[in-house]
Amino acid sequence: MRLDKYLKVSRLMKRRTVANEACDAGRILVNSKPARASYDVKPGDVIEITLGARSVRARVLGVDEYATKAGASSLYEILSDE
Repeated sequence: MRLDKYLKVSRLMKRRTVANEACDAGRILVNSKPARASYDVKPGDVIEITLGARSVRARVLGVDEYATKAGASSLYEILSDE
């Protein structure tokens, strides 16, 4: 699954377009490397999102095309939230 779509489905970001713009600006790192919106997300990847002063690191646990609001948090594990 594409990185921008994963961020939206997992609800780490509210909109896919915002996720896409953040990737283009270099604010999203996957495994400590800048990632494009088209990056193929796999379980085990560590995603770091930096927006403003807030930084969130999360490990991908699963990849589903669709997730309910309740089930979205089971797709990732928060490693740090600063």
